[in-house]
Amino acid sequence: MSEQPRPPRAFERQSLKVYPLSQRESLSAVEDILISPQSSPAPVNQALQEQINRCAQDIQQARARGASVMLIYGAHLLRNGACPLLEAMMQGGWITHFATNGAGTIHDFEYAHHGRSTESVQRNVAAGTFGAWEETGRAIMMALARGALEGKGYGACLGQWIADDGMPPLELAKLDAMIREEPFHPLASARVDYRSLCKRYPDAETLHRMPHPWKSASILAQAYKHGVPVSVHPGIGYDIITNHPAFMGSVLGRAAERDFDLFCEAVDRLDGGVVLSIGSAIMGPQVFEKSLSCVHNLRFQRGEEAVSGHSIYVVDLQDGGGWDWSQGEPPKTHPAYYLRFCKSFSRMGGRMEYLQCDNAVFTHRLQQAIQGDDAS
Repeated sequence: MSEQPRPPRAFERQSLKVYPLSQRESLSAVEDILISPQSSPAPVNQALQEQINRCAQDIQQARARGASVMLIYGAHLLRNGACPLLEAMMQGGWITHFATNGAGTIHDFEYAHHGRSTESVQRNVAAGTFGAWEETGRAIMMALARGALEGKGYGACLGQWIADDGMPPLELAKLDAMIREEPFHPLASARVDYRSLCKRYPDAETLHRMPHPWKSASILAQAYKHGVPVSVHPGIGYDIITNHPAFMGSVLGRAAERDFDLFCEAVDRLDGGVVLSIGSAIMGPQVFEKSLSCVHNLRFQRGEEAVSGHSIYVVDLQDGGGWDWSQGEPPKTHPAYYLRFCKSFSRMGGRMEYLQCDNAVFTHRLQQAIQGDDAS
């Protein structure tokens, strides 16, 4: 007789065991990655340099007319040490909005706090420890829950947390009173979530403060310092903070909802502007197409024109499918049709160019081209 299958059982998230970051073998260190804006960038061919120069000119013209310059990036841009290059562009006012995925913020926090990030996925999944790091999951949840009480989104919450070495705790007795007295307040659910998270930790007040000695490696902290919005677009189950007993989907969703609105506000100012999608093969095109549709929906209701005159520069290491994207979209029978990061952006109006380039090299050369240095 065959063995009977085990009946389904509820997943006990609260029983997940997590470990200090100090016990993890991290694969990259801050001191090995950061790129100085004064250093010489790696060489590129003349055709690619001409594309980079054209991108720099478009950004300069966009800022002269007050249009958005949006930089959408994947986690590898941060992991490749580009933060100082991006800060140099922030100082010049060249970037008006950053957007990233959840992984981009996790590495950002870990570099800033621990000076180390990245782990062996294969080895740690096999051991059941992948993503099971106490400080990372707890601090990000605490930052998002606390910042939500002030109406902040994911990027602003974690940027402030890193820049200010935490946030001031809210006294729970006062919080309980607000929950009782204002049950239908717009922030009522955020207050309940924050209270629930704090109740999990007897020393919650102390845990609101933690050092971040390597803030220079944090795009979020530098953007917060310079007043540049950062929107974060995570997915539940995509990121290691899900592997933590403190994880709360409502906290993550609330923060991400606010940031999608911020992204749409930037898109609404994109006429004559520039979009840079650097190493964001999925999140960037997916979020951009939805936000552009939302902006058009509201504009058309007001009798306004569609977003126009914008340039889109898509940067990745892949070869673009062997297709000349300036000629439009390939047929479905061509493999390039299935390169989402090119196809979606090519459908978004304006002018789209694909640049096959290492993301840090592109950013380094772009920063120097914008600021007038000789990057040829």
